[in-house]
Amino acid sequence: MGFILLILGIVLFVGAHWFKRLSPDSRAAMGEAKGKGIMAVVMLAGLILLIIGYRNAGFVNVWVPPAFMTHIANLLVLIGFWFFALSSIPGTMSARVRHKQLTGVKAWAVGHLLVNGDLASILLFGSMLAWAVVSVILINKAQPTWERPANASVKNDGIALVVALVLYGVVAAIHTWLGYYPFPM
Repeated sequence: MGFILLILGIVLFVGAHWFKRLSPDSRAAMGEAKGKGIMAVVMLAGLILLIIGYRNAGFVNVWVPPAFMTHIANLLVLIGFWFFALSSIPGTMSARVRHKQLTGVKAWAVGHLLVNGDLASILLFGSMLAWAVVSVILINKAQPTWERPANASVKNDGIALVVALVLYGVVAAIHTWLGYYPFPM
């Protein structure tokens, strides 16, 4: 049952994100506020289902990741949080990377794929990686030009990094609380 919920959650989460891009007329017919509300509920339902499904999916080992990958994965996850922070705190990197949040998702997903060799993890993190890659393609196709934001100070890059470190610490604590210690000994 866990795998079914995981896959259903992924489909709802990804489908709700892509609905506006793949079916703009249907999405527009829903109205701006109502459509956003409905899609937010579908995304939240998808997120809840994929979390429950992932937690309840049976362990099916596909490959055994080497221990040193944990260091690389932790760095990639931190970079992912940094890109998320950069989407709200414009630094010099904000002017270089168009899709900061999707770049963050890609770094986060690759990091998790490097250290999780079970089927549920490959489905979850692989689908999030694929979703982010395809989303970039869809956005770039729909809006080929991008107006780069004015370069902010390098100081903002540092502030975004501090925010990322704090978020990383909170998420690491939650992982530890759930029984997934993210740091090698």
